[in-house]
Amino acid sequence: MTDFSRTLSLLRKEKKISQKRAADALGVSQALLSHYENGVREPGLSFVVNAANYYRVSLDYLLGRTMHRGGMIISEDDMSDISREKENLLSTDESADLNKKLLLNSTAMLYDILSGSGDDVSIGNATKYLCAAYYKVFRLISLKDKGFMQEAFSIPEEYFSELFDAKMKKYEFRLRADTSPDARYDVSIEKLQNDYPQMAPALFSVLHSISEEVKKEAE
Repeated sequence: MTDFSRTLSLLRKEKKISQKRAADALGVSQALLSHYENGVREPGLSFVVNAANYYRVSLDYLLGRTMHRGGMIISEDDMSDISREKENLLSTDESADLNKKLLLNSTAMLYDILSGSGDDVSIGNATKYLCAAYYKVFRLISLKDKGFMQEAFSIPEEYFSELFDAKMKKYEFRLRADTSPDARYDVSIEKLQNDYPQMAPALFSVLHSISEEVKKEAE
């Protein structure tokens, strides 16, 4: 099933209407709409445009090019860079700048959501998970520097990667199981767009790009 067919089906179910009702509104037979939703046939441009108008989403969202329903596809110039605010200056080359902005803005947004929920347990577990990931990345990069003293790290090179994989799985389990019972989360796409108009596109871009990569490798 393609991104288009999957999204088309999900939008109809989200709208809580039958396939027949949607087909009538879109000017096609129920059988043809079923083929579109199941990826058996590919629609023409006119149907795609009609579907986007009917479900009130952008063509880019319907075609799986963005997670932003309004069609925002993020570019480097569109994003604020929190690393350059006040005295917090970081220098990177142009090739790394976009990814840096994506992750910094996504992380800032994540912690604001966690803080607003009152879920101190998840804040701690999320922090430990991310710290473990940062450690792994820095340690793996340090292995490429022949002049770096690996003995400066207390955990031996031979098994640090596997050890941190296990620690990250532990924190992942805790994030699933130890969420505070009184915590309240509302992370619908619409709410995130409204609450974080500048940072949400960064998060959507991160989620979309990594999910597409994982999906392609799984196919």
